[in-house]
Amino acid sequence: MGITAEAKRRRLVDDLIAAGDIRTPAVHAAFEKVPRELFVEEDQAHKAYADTPLPIPAGQTISAPSMIAIMLEEGGFAGGQKVLEVGAGSGYNAALLAELVGGENLVTIERHPELVEFARTNLAKAGYSLTVVAGDGSLGYPPNAPYDRIIATAGAPRIPKSWSAQLRVGGRILVPIGPSAFHQVLTIAEKRADGTLAVIESVACSFVPLVGKEAWRH
Repeated sequence: MGITAEAKRRRLVDDLIAAGDIRTPAVHAAFEKVPRELFVEEDQAHKAYADTPLPIPAGQTISAPSMIAIMLEEGGFAGGQKVLEVGAGSGYNAALLAELVGGENLVTIERHPELVEFARTNLAKAGYSLTVVAGDGSLGYPPNAPYDRIIATAGAPRIPKSWSAQLRVGGRILVPIGPSAFHQVLTIAEKRADGTLAVIESVACSFVPLVGKEAWRH
C-alpha cells in the first residue's frame, strides 16, 4: 500500500520546518491542513508534495511549497487582516492565506479566465469559500481597499503605484521584483505614515511574470 497524501503532507511540512522555511505555528498549521493535491491537475497529483513548482493551466505554475512558506512567514499574516492576493493561480496560496487571516478577509485576483475558474473549482473542492475575481492584478482591487497585506505570486519590474495607494499605513506588500521575467528578489515593502514605502529585499526567487498596465506588458 502506497504512502497516503496526508503522510506525504506531514513529511513535506517536517522538511520545511527543518529547513527553516516554516517558523511559526500559524503557518505550520495552514500547511498541515490545506490539501495541495486538490490544487494541481490530476496528472500532477502524485507530485503534489514535492518541493517544486508544478504546471497548471494557461502556461502558469503553482509555486514550490518552500517559496510559499517563505513568503507567508515574511508577510506576518494574522487573523482579521484584509488581504489582496495578486495571482490566484490554482488557488492553493489563497487557501493557505484563508487559514491565516480568514477567508472573509481575503480577495484574490487573476487575469487568466481559465485560472479564475480553476481556482474557484479547487477552492470549492477543498471546502473554501473565497472571493476570486478576474482582472488586472497590477492595478490592485479598489473595491476592497485599503489592505493590510498585498501579496503577489508573480514577478513584477517594480512595485505598482496602485498597490501602494490601496495599502494601509503600516501595511505590507510582498512581491518578487526583478529586471527580467523569471529572475527576481522577494521584496517586502511597508507603508510609512507619510505614504512612502520602506523596502527591504529577501531571497532570490523565480516566478512567472506579472502582466498588466503597471507591470510587464504582453
